[in-house]
Amino acid sequence: MKGIKTLNMLSAVVLSFSLLAGCGGNAGSADKSTQAANSQFADPDLNIAVFQGGYGREYWDTIAEDFMKDYPGTKINITASPKIAELIRPKIVAGNPPDLMYIAGSDNTSLLDGLVKDHALLDLTDVFDSTPKGETQPLKNKILLGALESRAMAPYGDGKVYAAPFNFGVMGLWYNKTLFKQKGIEVPKTWDELLALNTTAQQNNRALFTYQGLYPGYLEEIIVPSIYSVSKQKGLTDFFDYNPTFWTSDTFRQVWGVLEKIATEDNGLMKGTVALNHTQAQTEFMQGHAMFIPNGTWFEDEMKDAPREEGFEFGFLGVPAFKKGDPVTAMTSVEQIVIPAKAKNPELAKAFLSYLYTDKSVKLNAEKSKGILAVKGAPDLVKEYISDTTYNVYKTVDSGMVAINGSFKSVAKGSKYNPSEEVYNPISSLMNKQMTLDQYSAQMTKLYTELNQELVNNTP
Repeated sequence: MKGIKTLNMLSAVVLSFSLLAGCGGNAGSADKSTQAANSQFADPDLNIAVFQGGYGREYWDTIAEDFMKDYPGTKINITASPKIAELIRPKIVAGNPPDLMYIAGSDNTSLLDGLVKDHALLDLTDVFDSTPKGETQPLKNKILLGALESRAMAPYGDGKVYAAPFNFGVMGLWYNKTLFKQKGIEVPKTWDELLALNTTAQQNNRALFTYQGLYPGYLEEIIVPSIYSVSKQKGLTDFFDYNPTFWTSDTFRQVWGVLEKIATEDNGLMKGTVALNHTQAQTEFMQGHAMFIPNGTWFEDEMKDAPREEGFEFGFLGVPAFKKGDPVTAMTSVEQIVIPAKAKNPELAKAFLSYLYTDKSVKLNAEKSKGILAVKGAPDLVKEYISDTTYNVYKTVDSGMVAINGSFKSVAKGSKYNPSEEVYNPISSLMNKQMTLDQYSAQMTKLYTELNQELVNNTP
């Protein structure tokens, strides 16, 4: 999944580490006193919760061990799971959250949205304003431009950072590079060109398009760049800031019209798509049953053991433009790490968070998980650990493909709505031809009107 969106393991695992010789996972009070005496931190225990998705967990195990070696006396307990939100939600509700959390994956991010909505995250601004041990500049100077200022990291617009940027992903459409080379197929640069390839797809015994049907949120990877392609930042602002008129605009008609065309044209959408999970749909694509699929830079590593058609080679297209001559775009996103406001050990959590941005950690993350941290120069720093496909996707963005990002405005405190789910989930009905564009437009207009009313009612 979105670095993010994979479910590789079925069970939660809790591991504990200790540098104390002969010390087991149930350290007693005497052991803890010894730890504290050996540590520079008043409380040497840190409990972290991490999403175990397409990037795996090996990075977290190793970086925790490295930190404990560099900060003797500390002990890091890791809880990792593809369903991390389900595991830790009861603790959060009980007021006993983990000290630090890496939450990603479409099944988990609603937990993070809830914490933002409830203003339940610790202000991390001081972490990024501080100069890490052994370095000469504030940590914020290392971070990818614009990341700390984004709505995902600074959700309240108050100039403070409440989430730390982690893996940086690039998303768009993928195709089988070998097929295109062997058949002399031009990579489409506009939506008209892409839709015109339906006949070519049929001649090559495949549908034009598929997507991760049970998780329609994947379609944001083509929707958001396409909104920008039609109406630039104005369209994105209307979409993300709940302007009800967006849903009667020409931008909506053009962008969602592409989806409607794929859904209604013969051979446009691969049969059975809507019932497939992400790995099933991705496997079908790799086996040659569809010509295009949306996904991100984790795709190749996530599916490294999946069956595929002979000669299959990952090719990244980005997202086509609507007008000939306009640039191809791609969506970018940055995963988040947060410290709950009620964390028991914020001092050690902040120290560990800062440690994650060391060059050693950036390289380790790429080596163990193939992830690229949102720090300047990361792709070149970790080039030896990532595939040529992944490196070239990042360099393509560096070389002129327009990178688009954005996120929904925070809803009112206590709101019953999760905007991402409310907007993307009904697309399944569009793709199943159970809902028309007009019906979808009416449902979204009502939603945005109510979201705005909630914000007005919540204003002091």
